[in-house]
Amino acid sequence: MAASIIIGQSMGGYLAQMYMELYPDKIKGFISIDSAPLQKSYMTAMEIWLLERVEPLYRIYPWKALLRAGSRGYSETDYGQNLMRKMMMAYDSDHKEYARLAGFGYRMLAEAIKADLPYHISCPALLICGEKDKAGSAKSYNKKWHQREGLPLKWIKNAGHNSNTDQPDEVNRLIEKFISEIDRKGVPG
Repeated sequence: MAASIIIGQSMGGYLAQMYMELYPDKIKGFISIDSAPLQKSYMTAMEIWLLERVEPLYRIYPWKALLRAGSRGYSETDYGQNLMRKMMMAYDSDHKEYARLAGFGYRMLAEAIKADLPYHISCPALLICGEKDKAGSAKSYNKKWHQREGLPLKWIKNAGHNSNTDQPDEVNRLIEKFISEIDRKGVPG
């Protein structure tokens, strides 16, 4: 199988890092959009503890308030907020299922972090993050990730956690530039 460029937004960025950990020779580039590093050294014990308890928290959180927080908290534009609301409304008749699925995802994230694997990024990479990202500590994690690992970081103006829906043209421009530089030079500049 030829090496690929892998792009992950939010939870998808964590999955991409796990894939790179398992198959480093299969990846020739990585783009993280509004995600964060999987290395345990970035997280506090309290943050990991909270990730493991999202399901019961979401079960007791009033659905309308969670729906409002989810749509407004993750996106800055009407378009992005409507997409998030539409996704969440698929669970309007079964709030417990939404809590179960979200809780499962966050427990898996906590397990991956607690595994304390290197999650070393050995290929060209690009971090993309919305300047108004309010999801957990994504902004501060991206700043630290950039500083510690020297990975290029691009801030997206007027964008929240779903910067690819808030500012799709800018995010797509960055993705296209990254891919063309890898194809041209093998390493983005």
